Amino acid sequence: MPEQEQDRHIQTVYLDQRAYAFPYRPVVVICIDGCDPAYIKTGLAQNILPNIQRFLTKGFGTWADAVVPTFTNPNNLSIVTGSPPAVHGISGNYFLDPTTGQTVMMTDPHQLRSETLLARFSQSGVKVIVITAKEKLRRLLGYGIADGICFSAEKAEDCTIPVHGIENVCQRIGRPQPDVYSAELSLFVLEAGLTLLEQYRPGLMYLSLSDYVQHKHAPGSAEANAFYAALDRVFGRLAEAGALVALTADHGMNAKPRVVFLQDILNASYGQGKTRVICPITDPYVVHHGALGSCARVYCLDTNRAAVQAIIADIPGVEAVYDRPAACERFLLPPDREADLLVLGDQHTAIGAAERDHDLSELGDAPLRSHGGRAEQVVPFILSEPVSEAYHTRAATIRLSTFDLFDYALNGTRGL
Repeated sequence: MPEQEQDRHIQTVYLDQRAYAFPYRPVVVICIDGCDPAYIKTGLAQNILPNIQRFLTKGFGTWADAVVPTFTNPNNLSIVTGSPPAVHGISGNYFLDPTTGQTVMMTDPHQLRSETLLARFSQSGVKVIVITAKEKLRRLLGYGIADGICFSAEKAEDCTIPVHGIENVCQRIGRPQPDVYSAELSLFVLEAGLTLLEQYRPGLMYLSLSDYVQHKHAPGSAEANAFYAALDRVFGRLAEAGALVALTADHGMNAKPRVVFLQDILNASYGQGKTRVICPITDPYVVHHGALGSCARVYCLDTNRAAVQAIIADIPGVEAVYDRPAACERFLLPPDREADLLVLGDQHTAIGAAERDHDLSELGDAPLRSHGGRAEQVVPFILSEPVSEAYHTRAATIRLSTFDLFDYALNGTRGL
């Protein structure tokens, strides 16, 4: 090993009371948005995921828990901070600001309450590259990165060196900017990652994909199989290019044939304006899910919280309803950004606000597939390289979280 790599191997950065070793080879962490375990299990059974199979055989693999609510923003930030939402502050894609009473997209870096490992490593001299499928995550994931590269596939044509650390992305990759509602969006991220890995040899790369395919197509469908086979091929090429590849997901995905329009139910019981239902899945990309997921937050504006909780608990399809203290303790959420009640739907139930607030016309004949509850909490946790015995023992003893992935990738493989 070159002397410089030896020196970096023993250096560490610290975040949230954890030490992380410098990467001694390129480490590529990939969040496969919406990767329910069924996609991996089906793909392995049908022999269309040879590289993931090789990672599981020669590297390390288990199932881990994503954070609840199982949405994109809180889970991506948990992965890159190595901590739950109670620490980093991003508890949904969308929340009600209690100081203003206004609903806000959680995309502003100033809403973050923690640095990211991406920022910490870049500030310590490690070359960091971040590529996201959607623009909504770019500012959060790129916050604090020094002299690195961070851009989204959605806006690849707009990249500039002052803002993104790179320009002419599509020409570099040899692909046009993809449509945001397409399988190509995720494949662009991976191909861009592979190209920049070969050109820059970064120490750390984070690639966050899109769940468009998973919202539209069930495990085992021709479309899902083709998509996962394409992902698998690039995973293999990244490993062949010399990277340690680490895979996880922000959430799973399930069919949701039942929809509970919770605001309509509460309005019928208490009248208009007495409660407010917020759907934290809401983001700028609602065509494929209509802002319907298996989690909702309820604010009791002029009603008795316990009475509202009792009504909600009796609604078919509601798996659980927690008051603020219980929700924050159970799911490690920030209390000042939590509602009076956190409502979770079961595996096949989505929770909405008022029916008029949700446009499902873009779904066409396709059934609603979505996420947000505990039924979408289990996700893959896979490394292309083996981990130490101590890390094996830990995984066998306790349930891992997705925010343990950087620890396993950087520390668990060290010295092997």
